[in-house]
Amino acid sequence: MKGRKGEKIGWIGGWIGGFVWLLLLSIVWLAQGKIAYGIWGISLFTVAFILIVVLAPWKHPETKYWKLMLPTYLVLIVSVSLYIWLEGGLKTPGLNWWSILWLAPLFIPFATIGTRCWNNGGT
Repeated sequence: MKGRKGEKIGWIGGWIGGFVWLLLLSIVWLAQGKIAYGIWGISLFTVAFILIVVLAPWKHPETKYWKLMLPTYLVLIVSVSLYIWLEGGLKTPGLNWWSILWLAPLFIPFATIGTRCWNNGGT
């Protein structure tokens, strides 16, 4: 298992990269005086970070990846929904209901690695 350092970096770095926008946006909201928005954003980022660390596949080697990814994906969906809601709906940031299709590639990992486990080398 020691030779899988890249996979560990990929899990942590990939997930953090998926949530860094929320942390930065929360800082902007705090700077704008939108304290409640900033606190919500930082709280969601913190929950995501905890899930990323706690649900790391090497800590649950027999669990299917989809089960480990699902809670973090739910926090991501809540985060995007919160952003849209706080910014005044889909029209304010220039989105429409078709914009949801841009999220479809986010779910590719469920199909590609979802049934794998850490113990079987990801296969």
